[in-house]
Amino acid sequence: MIMSIGVALAAADETNYVDAIVAQAKQVAADGLKSVWFGQRFDYDAAALATVVGREVPEVFVGTSAIPIFGRHPLLISSQAQTAQAATHGRFQLGLALGAKNLLEGSFGLTYERPVARLREFLTVLRELFTTGTADFHGEVLTAAPPLPTTVAGADPVPLLVAAMGPQALRATGELADGTLPYLAGPKVLANEIVPAITAAASGQPRVIAFVAGVVTSDVERVRANAVEQLAFYERIPSYQRVIGLEGATRAGELAVIGDEETVAAEVRRYFDAGATEVVFTQTDLGSAEDQRRTWKLLGELAGQVTTTVR
Repeated sequence: MIMSIGVALAAADETNYVDAIVAQAKQVAADGLKSVWFGQRFDYDAAALATVVGREVPEVFVGTSAIPIFGRHPLLISSQAQTAQAATHGRFQLGLALGAKNLLEGSFGLTYERPVARLREFLTVLRELFTTGTADFHGEVLTAAPPLPTTVAGADPVPLLVAAMGPQALRATGELADGTLPYLAGPKVLANEIVPAITAAASGQPRVIAFVAGVVTSDVERVRANAVEQLAFYERIPSYQRVIGLEGATRAGELAVIGDEETVAAEVRRYFDAGATEVVFTQTDLGSAEDQRRTWKLLGELAGQVTTTVR
């Protein structure tokens, strides 16, 4: 298994968002980072953006973190993922999520029903599509029976990851996917809840890719206050409320890793010690542009130290 460090990228106030992200990806690649990730938002398409970046910056792996499955069908996600995989020559990683009930129902007019059953069926169909090139699935919430082949030439089987943190979702992910993408789950929750649950359900060693809000800065107080404000959104989502509380925090911003290089490096080690196979820093723009550059530089240095094959 490969232990590594990556970064989630986002840009603000740019003339061309895609150009700005490509420039960021080139910079973090130069800093020594080997993976970049993109959350699914309401503006850009995460899989398309990952495809462009992976094509433009061949030094990095790219991934989505994560695409909600409600409002989407596995046949279409398979087409997106395989196209991205072929375009990047095997460097694309598909991250999926259940999404937040209130956000999805209010935005799409959907009914958020039987999420774990939908996740199981979604993953089952995707795995079949990726491995056989077709599907003939008639489940309780999904049907997938394409009349034509679904394989994209040049696309290796796509790594299948899920932003799972609850017991049922982790069980489904362990059984049917390659790993999980927890966010706001600190070292205590990783070690005591997430790693044991997914490992017990998996037939092999699952990937645990911990997403961590973090910044290297000299202005800790200001950046911490900014983190508390910007991450407050997650405190209204039950799945995040649960892991925040289990970690012993009351605010999401308390879980952000903020400090000088030594402090941040020590916290990264805590996540690996807790069972993370990969650590991805996100919200690296909570401080100044200089802080972000310091963060990427440190992560690149750490990546050179931890990227190793673990048996």
